[in-house]
Amino acid sequence: MSPLITLIGSFLILIGLSVPIAFAIGLASILTIMQLGLPLTSVVNQMFASINSFPLLAVPFFLLLGRLMNDGGITDRLLRFADSTVGHVRGGLGHINVMVSMMFASLSGSAAADTASVGAVLIPAMKKSGYPAPFAVALTAASSVLGGIIPPSILMVIYGAFGNVSVGALFMGGILPGVLVGLVQMGYVYYIARKHDIKATGKFSFRQMGRTAITAAPPMVLPLVVLGGITLGVFTATEAASVAVLVGMLLAFVFYRAIRFRQLPRILSDSVVAFSLPMFAVASAGIMGWLISYLGIAQEVANFILTVTQSQVGIMLLVMLFMLVIGTVLSPVTAVIIFLPIIQGLCLAADINQVHMALVVILSLTLGLITPPYGICLLIATQIGEVSMPRAFMAVIPLIVLIMSIIIAMILLPSVFLYLPQLVFPKAF
Repeated sequence: MSPLITLIGSFLILIGLSVPIAFAIGLASILTIMQLGLPLTSVVNQMFASINSFPLLAVPFFLLLGRLMNDGGITDRLLRFADSTVGHVRGGLGHINVMVSMMFASLSGSAAADTASVGAVLIPAMKKSGYPAPFAVALTAASSVLGGIIPPSILMVIYGAFGNVSVGALFMGGILPGVLVGLVQMGYVYYIARKHDIKATGKFSFRQMGRTAITAAPPMVLPLVVLGGITLGVFTATEAASVAVLVGMLLAFVFYRAIRFRQLPRILSDSVVAFSLPMFAVASAGIMGWLISYLGIAQEVANFILTVTQSQVGIMLLVMLFMLVIGTVLSPVTAVIIFLPIIQGLCLAADINQVHMALVVILSLTLGLITPPYGICLLIATQIGEVSMPRAFMAVIPLIVLIMSIIIAMILLPSVFLYLPQLVFPKAF
């Protein structure tokens, strides 16, 4: 039996038996290694090599930062600021949902955390205000994917670490598509609000906006610390994450006094657990990614795609579609690590810029967070909103189409979407 059949077949069988993805990847890889007659020490070596990366240290820091922001009441302050800014517009609660997700994304980089924290407040409020429950769930899940697009993004850190791509350039490249995703979602909210005759609540007040802006301003300094420090070359993405955590702790413990020091051990332990789970998946995916390269699968797939089309646009469209399918069964982090050899092989063969392809891959994979069966963000939102998965998925389809249109625009208009990263990090191009 071909090692490739063993690798893919055993993985699919284990998934069918409801084995967790990380274990299924690891066990399928071990079976393939045994069939190839390679030493089992290869498993340990590749798992260690996968997580032995300095840039990956940014991940636990960003997770800790997100936890500090949540427990420190930052989410509530962002909600009040968003309410004072866009709450008076028709579909105000929906606009608040998107706007808070955009701001939360710039603080935590975690889509699941965004869904849980924002959804717990806004989904019940939107249902009470007359929004269809499936739409409230779908919008909360879809807006939360901004956590993987707007910097600082954990997925961008991992892509940069494993693909040797400038994390700073990826951060800069995520700003424009992230803002555009937020704007088109707000446009769809306005359409739904008009369709269901949902009126605006409250009136705009400069005084109220000023008050809420003052309380929301300190945490919004954190993205400037991260992006500014990286852009100016003061520190790396990992060092920026650690500095952001220090600022976040000052805000939570000293400025707002929303967290007591006796709560710190619990926050740290929860962050460690939250970090360990995806890192185990990273380690397992590292073995499979290594096997894909070892067996020459990456080159074969690249050659096959090049026989279909040699156009850069055509290749990137095929990669987008492939990532959309893969994202339905694998987490974005796992998918990046496994398929990175194939992606970068295509970039070299077709002379596609690595940053450009990375942004297309990342945006495509984030859609997997709202598409079943993986769809972790959609799953969290359905549990909060008490809506069935089929109803929520039907409601999220228009939002998926809107995000896909931005990905296609990114493929067709690289000069527009790459202008900012090229300006700030010219060496990455």
